[in-house]
Amino acid sequence: MNRQTQAAVLLLIGVALLHGALTDLYLRYVKEGLRPLLLAAGTLLVVTALATAWYEWRRARREERGTGTGTGTGTGDGDGDGDGDGDGTGDGDGTRGHAHRESRVSWLLVLPLFALVLVAPPALGSYSATHTGTALQQPYGYAELPAGDPVPIGLVDYAGRAFYGHGRSLEGRSVRLTGFVAVTPSGTPYLVRMALNCCAADAQPVKIGLTGNIPPVLQPNAWLEVTGRYTARRTRDPVNDGPIPFLRVTAARPVPTPRDPYDETWNN
Repeated sequence: MNRQTQAAVLLLIGVALLHGALTDLYLRYVKEGLRPLLLAAGTLLVVTALATAWYEWRRARREERGTGTGTGTGTGDGDGDGDGDGDGTGDGDGTRGHAHRESRVSWLLVLPLFALVLVAPPALGSYSATHTGTALQQPYGYAELPAGDPVPIGLVDYAGRAFYGHGRSLEGRSVRLTGFVAVTPSGTPYLVRMALNCCAADAQPVKIGLTGNIPPVLQPNAWLEVTGRYTARRTRDPVNDGPIPFLRVTAARPVPTPRDPYDETWNN
């Protein structure tokens, strides 16, 4: 791969990173807090690509000026045939032997970039949730819940308060949270949010069992906003024996997929 091709590939990668970071596309791959780093990386790659292209253009211009004015200096060798052995480096037509063609296979490196921009993968859903054990971890502490009824709360935050806090901070409060539906083979409905540390590759589900006024028809992967109250009911995840608290649902309604489908508050 020559320098021009390297510069083109760097430019395409940088533009793809900037496109993802300036839109919500990056949220399908990494958590929201990494946006500034993606913007910085994309800008650096674009600047590097432009600097490389400029350097190569300047070098090519210097070489053209140097070889285009060369003259042959061949001299006869005295045997009458005048077959000069000229050692000139240029013959005035700017050619120096034949150039080797670069392999076009290197351009296949840009195909994943077009897939990144044009075919964004969906967020992980119910299949991953039912085949992966819950990742609920004990939090270091609990912030005071804001005033209001119902109080909006993250699914992971509710799960931690319900299981490890034994619902003490939830007593007497009505909560509202959002997640997608997953149904176990036994028919138990879960409300799930995929939690991540860094990127979608390490995403793991946190699950809440639903009881009470559950909608009669639940479609896996459908997003719901549910309102309910704490219940002491709990179970264990059959995949990894992790804790799964329950929520007693009083109302539920379908909602569109949120801008950020992942929940990154689970390790706070």
